[in-house]
Amino acid sequence: MDSINQNGINCFIPYQSDEQVKATVGRLRDASAVNQIFLLYTGADEVAVPAGCRLMRVPSLASTAAVRTIANAADTPYTLVYTKYTELRFVHYALERMVQVMVDTDAALVYADHFNLHADTCVEAPVTDYQAGSLRDDFDFGSVLLYRSDYLREAVGSMSTDYRYAGLYDLRLRLSQRHRLEHVSEYCYYDIESDTRRSGEKQFDYVDPKNRAVQIEMEQACTDHLKAVGAWLAPVFRPVNLQAGDFEYEASVIIPCRNRVRTIADAISSALNQETTFKYNVIVVDDNSTDGTVDVIRRFESDERLVFIRQDWTYHAIGGNWNVALHHPACGRFALQLDSDDLYSDKHTVQRFVDAFYSQQCAMVVGTYRMVDFKMQTLPPGVIDHREWTEDNGRNNALRINGLGAPRGFFTPLLRQLNFPTTKYGEDYAVGLRISRDYKIGRIYDVIYDCRRWEGNSDADLDIRRVNANNFYKDKIRTIELLARISKNLSA
Repeated sequence: MDSINQNGINCFIPYQSDEQVKATVGRLRDASAVNQIFLLYTGADEVAVPAGCRLMRVPSLASTAAVRTIANAADTPYTLVYTKYTELRFVHYALERMVQVMVDTDAALVYADHFNLHADTCVEAPVTDYQAGSLRDDFDFGSVLLYRSDYLREAVGSMSTDYRYAGLYDLRLRLSQRHRLEHVSEYCYYDIESDTRRSGEKQFDYVDPKNRAVQIEMEQACTDHLKAVGAWLAPVFRPVNLQAGDFEYEASVIIPCRNRVRTIADAISSALNQETTFKYNVIVVDDNSTDGTVDVIRRFESDERLVFIRQDWTYHAIGGNWNVALHHPACGRFALQLDSDDLYSDKHTVQRFVDAFYSQQCAMVVGTYRMVDFKMQTLPPGVIDHREWTEDNGRNNALRINGLGAPRGFFTPLLRQLNFPTTKYGEDYAVGLRISRDYKIGRIYDVIYDCRRWEGNSDADLDIRRVNANNFYKDKIRTIELLARISKNLSA
């Protein structure tokens, strides 16, 4: 531990002005472990920097050029990168603690829980443990990244692509291939929270069309990583026999629900008003609603196409509700999703789903949806079509993003073999990844679904611990799928 007290850390912080970095620079200078402070500047103007600091010009903070610049100046045992323009303040001795954890675990990257300062409030901001499936480019490390410099230089030396946006993402993927990324479950620093949107507003950033150039780079970096670890799958798919099985109904619209008295009537009406050339039904599964939802559902029982299933008191969650519908004898050849607070965009959605299965010869179909409010007014980012999906690389890129899109339709005989995990979050993503491992997924790029965002959505405004739990579970799903794909390639 002697090196910690002998100026063992070079620090790199983003720079806009002398005033902006003044407080952060002052605190870092007071830390005995800090050797040199470098200011990363994306502008072209001549600027005056605080005495004792060095200015380094980079095209963007997350670029490969910036990462190389940092690595070239990383001549101390440890390298600290701060990723925000706002003020940074460490908890007493926390920087030394982060170095200690790095030494004890031989980690390449250490990151920590922290506090977010906003207005007059100080809020705990824990983060989650990194695992092999933590492939999301928006994985939350917090704003302080502490690298072991020799591992940093090693990873940067292996970089072969110059990214404008994906440099830091490429770096941590390469580090993870050979070394640990260690989470310190202790509150180590304070920074200022600049993104105060609710959880339901943040979760669609990755599909916002304005971020398309970023996503292209992230996909390339992730694809290279999957190839490096042996998890990339070539575009070769198992055939699916869509004529298998004996079904009275060609399709079933599945609507799981719990306490949706305000929206369930709209959803059921949307499903029953479909026009098709084949026989279909609607299966509504109520999971112990207590708010009058059941009474609303019963209004539709005179329609012979409605199948109403009431769950018992045991745990089912969304996945379990789907499973009971799938295995019901009245379930059709194709099981089509309709969430209990959403609507099909028109009367032809079910027909278009089934047509897509046959024309694209696939085991799953994913459509396109429009984000709307409760009054059906379009909300940003508007249409979510997942056009980043390609037949050649879609199932690989699916390990990077947090969802495959909506609405979703499944070939029932296959899904009866796989089943949904019995969980209330991520169940559709888990099944989609599993299907894509072997089978082709088809797409409909026209809007066929209206996704209503309102205060009653289960993910509208989650606290940080719930967000972390959800993200950790999806990372776990990806970890399982990653390992399965590596095994698949090894046995091929």
